[in-house]
Amino acid sequence: VQLQASGGGLVQAGGSLRLSCAASGLTFSTYNMGWFRQFPGKEREFVTAISRRGGRTRYTDSVKGRFTISRDNAKNTVYLQMNSLKPEDTAIYYCSATSYDFSWDTRRVYPYWGQGTLVTVSS
Repeated sequence: VQLQASGGGLVQAGGSLRLSCAASGLTFSTYNMGWFRQFPGKEREFVTAISRRGGRTRYTDSVKGRFTISRDNAKNTVYLQMNSLKPEDTAIYYCSATSYDFSWDTRRVYPYWGQGTLVTVSS
């Protein structure tokens, strides 16, 4: 299984970025997908997740109204649209896959992880 995250970079506060995560080696449409982020010296934390067909999503409070997760099962890709970015969003962002239908905010339910992409938001 490979999850290849891309789209990170440097952006000014208030700007936008779209992250992509291309999956291979698994039946993508049968997995719920998540995005986590990790700040320097901190544990990886949940950002958002989306159900297999995209009908259900969940967000951590700090990104609600600014970030949007979506997926394209035909392209085996999950996206994270990030708007109104803040310096405190600076982190490495990881995509992940799980067959669990609950506890999406818990790292241990995700057996598959991408390599991470760095997002830096300047003030």
